Amino acid sequence: MCGAAGPLRVLVDMDGVLADFEGAVLRGFRARFPGEPRVELEARRGFSVREQYRCLREDLGAKVASIYESPGFFLELEPIPGALEAMQEMIHMQDTEVFICTSPLRKYEHCIVEKYKWVEKHLGPEFVDRIILTRDKTVVSADLLFDDKDAIRGAELNPSWEHILFTCCHNQHIQLQAPRRRLLSWADDWKAILESKRRQ
Repeated sequence: MCGAAGPLRVLVDMDGVLADFEGAVLRGFRARFPGEPRVELEARRGFSVREQYRCLREDLGAKVASIYESPGFFLELEPIPGALEAMQEMIHMQDTEVFICTSPLRKYEHCIVEKYKWVEKHLGPEFVDRIILTRDKTVVSADLLFDDKDAIRGAELNPSWEHILFTCCHNQHIQLQAPRRRLLSWADDWKAILESKRRQ
């Protein structure tokens, strides 16, 4: 996509990449259900927090879901360290287009409007115009996708973008096979990833 054909297009996921979803779930669960067993961040495995809690005990899946389905949850998420600065720098890079590409919950009553409000609050109105809300990221055309979900599947078997796995508590144990790449945090050299893609 990039080079002579136009600017480098970068998609950045929201939960777990820009906003601290996992930390907020754990804090909310601990506060609302103090006597219940919980999954500490170091023990998180697999993308679905609900599924891991359900494996711990059947009813805990619904209890943990009640945390992130609550009004105010997405709006109050803390930014991931370095994320806001990286996004502001990225949007001003020459020959670069950056979009926030995020999937809403199936129970979407609160999360969609709160995601928009979060972006406006933390990144400003110019990023509100750059939100792509979709349940299927494979159909979005881009060069790079920074996302904490280890396997992204959808209608398009060969998406146009390269998936850069953003390190989060639930995926840090996963060993990636070359040529797959990982960004450890926003303190890691994300610019080098963009430049390497630009040269391809």
